[in-house]
Amino acid sequence: MQNSLSKLFPRTARVNADDHLEIGGRDVVALAREYGTPLYIFDEEHLIMRAREIREAFRARDPNTLVLYATKAYFSPYVARLFQAEGLGLDVTSEAELEIARRADFPRDQIYLHGNNKTPAEIRTAFAMGVDHIIVDNLDEVDLLARIATEMHVAANVLLRLAPNIDPHTHKYLATGVAESKFGLPLAIGDAFRAAELVTRHSPLLTLVGLHLHIGSQIFDPDPYRAAIRAAANFAAHVREKIGVELREWDLGGGWGVAYTEEQTTLTPSQVASHIFETLDELPITNYQLLFEPGRALIAQSAVALYTVGAVKEIAGVRTYISVDGGMGDNVRPALYDARYTARVANKMNAPPAHSVAIAGRYCEQGDILIENVALPRVAAGDLIVMPVAGAYHLPMASNYNLIPRPAVLVVRDGKARVIRRRETVEDMLECEVDT
Repeated sequence: MQNSLSKLFPRTARVNADDHLEIGGRDVVALAREYGTPLYIFDEEHLIMRAREIREAFRARDPNTLVLYATKAYFSPYVARLFQAEGLGLDVTSEAELEIARRADFPRDQIYLHGNNKTPAEIRTAFAMGVDHIIVDNLDEVDLLARIATEMHVAANVLLRLAPNIDPHTHKYLATGVAESKFGLPLAIGDAFRAAELVTRHSPLLTLVGLHLHIGSQIFDPDPYRAAIRAAANFAAHVREKIGVELREWDLGGGWGVAYTEEQTTLTPSQVASHIFETLDELPITNYQLLFEPGRALIAQSAVALYTVGAVKEIAGVRTYISVDGGMGDNVRPALYDARYTARVANKMNAPPAHSVAIAGRYCEQGDILIENVALPRVAAGDLIVMPVAGAYHLPMASNYNLIPRPAVLVVRDGKARVIRRRETVEDMLECEVDT
């Protein structure tokens, strides 16, 4: 792409002769006219190539490695089928995610059920489907799993999610491996070992097969991964010595950093794999299978969010607001995490910046600001704002705040576009209301 933001846009993005952004061979200005905005556009070629890049970075070092896509980043039947074809597994957390996997006929032995407070209904759904890998997050869950397994005459393979008290140097809401995290079994106070003992008491209904680590998201420093792996190895050795169980499956989670602005640099799969395998090679462990759970790293850069400019409000000497027809209803990350983004004008890609503006959403909250400060050319109502790196944690966290419908989703490739999620309507939103 002929601009300084090429590392943030999908792989097929380019500027065409009309000075418009083009993705997958389609002019996004034409797509906006045809499908309306807000609009999310996924680049299929980018998705496929990224899946292969991540898969091969790890399998080149260990052919038995299983890459699980973390579905919470964004999930749909389309995504399930695409990643199944690329040989990836799934990390799922809810009945609906399980149902999408079922409809895609996803291999059951490549689906792992997560969650810090799994409901009996979720566990029963997983068991009924034949999903038998469960990540245990707390002590209470062990007895619940055993009870349901007894009722349904099934057995489960259990991995323990560890909270190793490692600071991943990220936003506090994205740090999931620290001592006070709501996720995982703390190593420091012995809960993880007590869980291992509980699981083995329920054998053969429950079989303790491995451990799980996910210390956080948006991690750009590999050192916390090294520390977490060493802590896990010490725990595995303790379990082997005291209980006699060899933990064969090592799920090292995901979370490596993805660039959202020019100032950041995405960690490459090769960099992550090198750091992890170098650390593992230093440890006295053998005969294990590695699993990884990239979500954001797999899908974030594959999509853009496209908005139409409405009002332009210039507050003299203070700030200029460019208001768009989306906002925190389809992207809550800036309000929730103070996440930083950048943007371009999709119908004026090579126009030079004229001033710094804030991109404001349409929702009734002062905090609905998608970007606090970005340099753009002069824009007016009807221009199109495009935000890259929109593939992860936008649509899954979308809401109907102010009773505003959620956006449509397209996938583009080789000059063709197709809708994979139609635009929500007012009728869709009100369908669950029974007192009408």
